[in-house]
Amino acid sequence: MKVADMLNRRRVLRGMMAGGAVSVGLPILDCMLNTNGNAFADTGKELPVRFASWFWGLGFGEGQWVPKTAGKDYDLPQPMEALRPLKSKFNFFSGAEVFLEGKSNETHFTGAQGLMTGRVANQREYSGSLDSIIANQIGGGTRFKSLEVTCAGDPKASWSAPEGGEKKLSEVSPLALYGRIFGEEFRDPNAAEFTPDPVVMARRSALSAVTDQRQALMNRVGTADKAKLDNYFTSLRALETKLDVQLQKPEALPACSKPGAPEKEGSQAITLATEGMARHDLFAGLFAHALACGQTRVVNLTITEGMSGFRLPGQTGSHHTLTHEEPVDPTLGYQKECAVFQAIYMKGLYDFAMAMENIKEGDKTLLDRMLIFAFTDHGAPRLHSVRNYPLIMLGGANGKHKTGMHIARPSDQVTRIGLTAQQIMGVPVAAWGVGANRATSAISEVMA
Repeated sequence: MKVADMLNRRRVLRGMMAGGAVSVGLPILDCMLNTNGNAFADTGKELPVRFASWFWGLGFGEGQWVPKTAGKDYDLPQPMEALRPLKSKFNFFSGAEVFLEGKSNETHFTGAQGLMTGRVANQREYSGSLDSIIANQIGGGTRFKSLEVTCAGDPKASWSAPEGGEKKLSEVSPLALYGRIFGEEFRDPNAAEFTPDPVVMARRSALSAVTDQRQALMNRVGTADKAKLDNYFTSLRALETKLDVQLQKPEALPACSKPGAPEKEGSQAITLATEGMARHDLFAGLFAHALACGQTRVVNLTITEGMSGFRLPGQTGSHHTLTHEEPVDPTLGYQKECAVFQAIYMKGLYDFAMAMENIKEGDKTLLDRMLIFAFTDHGAPRLHSVRNYPLIMLGGANGKHKTGMHIARPSDQVTRIGLTAQQIMGVPVAAWGVGANRATSAISEVMA
């Protein structure tokens, strides 16, 4: 039997752990593809496109970040320096705004609502978010229509909501997300529902439960696919190791008379930015696995709520507090301490994108086959502005997204960017939004 006959894009490795079944999905291998590496050999269908929304709070400040030129030859603004290695793979949008039409600006909410739903209303009417529309288009046939996570510990920190529904709750624990991805076949005959124990799974390793099948597969594929599988299994085990480390009780310090018990992972809100971004990187790795293995095609990550409570080691004030209290440096023209947080978030976006870029998929990378929609809640957070939003769209979307440009749209509808994202992702829509925020034309410069 040919390897191509033995494998297809739905193939998974299955095993037993702690009395229940686990499964490990496979990435798309070369032997599953046609000779051009851009479609499945068995069906001729194009490799799937994926979508991610990625939210950071409190924007970039008051204008110092806007490049002086548009198009490809622009200077990357200082807050985005971490993204420089990927400059050719994203578009940076500035100038667009959310129009209030006489409605109140509910700070840290209204702007993001306009960005993600195309309408301005009260908080009870948040529904029909951009990611949900795209998930309806591309998310069918996967285990999870979409996955939502947040890094600061509040499950209500989410911008994802179906049409006519309420905001989805975000997963706050990488361990719990790991359990959801690998433990879908766990069953308890004495309970209507059963959640697998991610602690056991991380320590035992889902890979160890499928050792025989994994080795048999490695023996049957070609050299290129063997190398791809080896890298894939190695990165997956590295994720499991990082999760396992989080479960270890810290050693007692001699000077401490009563060491406290370690905080249960995911049980409380995180305030240190370093801890939150460490959680972010675990989520990024798990999302990359879920997307590469067809578990989902849509993921949503929120770093913090709009009023970010993250702080730096030794600080008492949060990022949100600093946006209001820190003076603008007269020489630099911006708030220096706030800029530290902005740089941290953009490094996170780089790491998120690189988790996808490092996965080879046929003739491209996973990042080349997806669109990451990175957005924020305010153009100028100190002023609670809903104007001049910085937005970033990364990835090639299977060749549908032309990248490497700064797109300046002063006073334009920010919903045009959302409409553009939908059309790039194949949503059959000619207009999007309500009232003054209704966009009737996409941004053609970025569409292939």
